[in-house]
Amino acid sequence: MARITGDLVVSADVRPVRMSLVDAAKSVAMQLRAAGYETYFAGGCVRDALMQNEIRDYDIATSATPEQVNRLFSNVRSVGEAFGVMLVRRGGHTFEVGTFREDLAYHDGRRPSGIRFSTAELDVSRRDFTINGLFMDPESGNVVDFTKGQGERDIRDKIIRAIGDPHARIEEDRLRMLRAVRFAARFGFTIESATAEAIGAHATELRSTSPERIGEELRKMLTHASRGIAAETLESVGLDATILGMHLEGVHALRVCALSVDAPCAFVTALAAWILDRAERGGALGNRSLVANLRMRLVLSNDESVALDALFNVRNALLSDWERLGVAARCRLIASLGFDEALKILETEAPHRATEIRAEADQLLAERVLPRPFVDGDLLISKGFQPSKEFKALLHRAMDAQLEGRIASAEEGLRLLFGS
Repeated sequence: MARITGDLVVSADVRPVRMSLVDAAKSVAMQLRAAGYETYFAGGCVRDALMQNEIRDYDIATSATPEQVNRLFSNVRSVGEAFGVMLVRRGGHTFEVGTFREDLAYHDGRRPSGIRFSTAELDVSRRDFTINGLFMDPESGNVVDFTKGQGERDIRDKIIRAIGDPHARIEEDRLRMLRAVRFAARFGFTIESATAEAIGAHATELRSTSPERIGEELRKMLTHASRGIAAETLESVGLDATILGMHLEGVHALRVCALSVDAPCAFVTALAAWILDRAERGGALGNRSLVANLRMRLVLSNDESVALDALFNVRNALLSDWERLGVAARCRLIASLGFDEALKILETEAPHRATEIRAEADQLLAERVLPRPFVDGDLLISKGFQPSKEFKALLHRAMDAQLEGRIASAEEGLRLLFGS
């Protein structure tokens, strides 16, 4: 049984005292209890305490209504009062304080049509997975498990299991399918068979979930060291087709699994690694519609879309063009957006070739440090140009001249491009 350590500090709400996260959370919870309201720590913080993981935030569940919470605390604001959730600020930290509730009918696969304030036990029954359905007494640190001990057992046995009927939980919020995969990958857990079967049965319904929410979950998965397991699990339950718009039998997450787990990995790099096998098998690699499709499906930012396109272009150049490039062209490629990330991808596909290119690139960098461009995109835009193929060609021409010593300033670069 887990206990949250740290001395209890009950501070007047108005005092601007900086407190540790756990002390501030206990202070809020104990103030609610002192006012006569049943109150617990809830959800992820309890799970993480039992797993001895770092706790980054505390959610507080209570019998106090939003109106009562608002009266009890001075530093409080509404964030989802219609759903019984308030934000309380204490000791430099902000806590979600949610009223015990039952959810009414779901009609959009995301949120209930309304709520009804209820009991702690009924509040647990609306939550997603048993490992997230645990409460903890803020004073004693004792776990309160209204899942009849299933939540604690599942944490011990490393199981992701829906609370109650898995089909009902998924129909309430289809994003729970992705959350199940993310938790399983991150914690090294297994998705329980009935829950996995329900995910497979409802996989195509993920299309009705907003692309923003899907993209947010995928970012969390692919930027974590467990990205390879996450990608394989998405494929095994059939969610990859809905996310990427492409599903090919017999394709596995070889590249994303091969990315180093010891170094940070950008979302765009992991995404590129994951889709490369599919793009090649599906004949889409090199087609700009691939990036456009992903931008729409995952709501990629402009920077992410540009970076993904650049990564594919550089990766293709490294595979097919590197040997025949001259010094200036190689230097320009090394300096281009996407070079380092493309090499990471190449290391998963052709490690020997990637090692050779990296050594040659390092030698070029040692021999001639790549300078800041005299003529860059901002300068051309200030002269009235808009990004285009001609725009890129002008930048390349100016950089080649700079690397070869034919220009020594921005003014000389502009004269080279446009005359005196």
